[in-house]
Amino acid sequence: MKLILLLALILSSHAYAQGGQGHQGGMHKGDHHGGMHGGELDAATLKQFFEPLPASIIDEKKNETLIKLGRMLYMDPRLSVNDKIACNSCHQLNKFGVDNEPTSPGHEGKRGGRNSPTTLNAALHIAQFWDGRARDVEEQALGPILNPIEMGMPSEEAVVNKLKKIEEYQDLFPKAFKDDKDPFQYKNVGKAIGAFERTLLTPSRFDDYLKGDKDALTADEKRGLKKFVHMGCATCHNGIVIGGNSFKKLGLVEPFETDDLGRYEVTGIESDKHVFKVPSLRNITKTGPYFHDGSVETLDEAIRLMAKHQLGRQVGDSFIRDVKAFLGSLTEKGKE
Repeated sequence: MKLILLLALILSSHAYAQGGQGHQGGMHKGDHHGGMHGGELDAATLKQFFEPLPASIIDEKKNETLIKLGRMLYMDPRLSVNDKIACNSCHQLNKFGVDNEPTSPGHEGKRGGRNSPTTLNAALHIAQFWDGRARDVEEQALGPILNPIEMGMPSEEAVVNKLKKIEEYQDLFPKAFKDDKDPFQYKNVGKAIGAFERTLLTPSRFDDYLKGDKDALTADEKRGLKKFVHMGCATCHNGIVIGGNSFKKLGLVEPFETDDLGRYEVTGIESDKHVFKVPSLRNITKTGPYFHDGSVETLDEAIRLMAKHQLGRQVGDSFIRDVKAFLGSLTEKGKE
């Protein structure tokens, strides 16, 4: 069923792109307005590509203590070997879940090779990390703590022993994991942080639009949305988080120069070379720099490069301006 849906999305986007442009093959100019005059995308087209955020994906009342523990752990630099790096250091909640750095400094100031993606809405992704090596946010949360470049803790046992000595956790872990004979287990650190991250949903004006409020978007944003779909961007950037639900080769049409082998390092499958998880576009105007290595400074350049390398199309200033306007509607309401 998933394969059928994916093929339908690809074929539909291709039809929109070709129908709107009037020619095929090679590198196209994509800045004229074929098929885009007047009106808005109809409800059926919107539903085909997008879904509004759910109100919640975790019972916050039932899991109140677990979430409280997870937030405390997320913000706590004592999870690092030198008490200097917390989850929030690289995934800052007051910066839309990122640090706006190309790559993030770890406990010794050394930087990893990949950009730190946002934790906002991340629980709705198909998998975690750029290469998808963690199946969910609970598993992902445990990786950086033991990573020698990031938080640098030497072992799971060292983490647990450190937490046991902290008064606040002596109270919270038993309450959050009251059914566990031993609540102080390393996996429970991930469960708690994951529970907290499941609360980090950011509803936007675009969600209001998907729910039927036609005045939620400006005319510029609606025009950008139409171009976004007609050009074929929604082939990959679709679903609840406008991405995050598939893996694609970077340089699908036009080769993109990168030494990062991407998902190949996880699977060992030749066709996974330079394949990465498609990033979510929610809050994208706030979470630069862009791409897996943070090498693209501006959203304008990211749009241009994506059109070139993923769709084989050259786009001009008006396309970039309108699509960027639409992407702005994906920012959390009240924080635009």
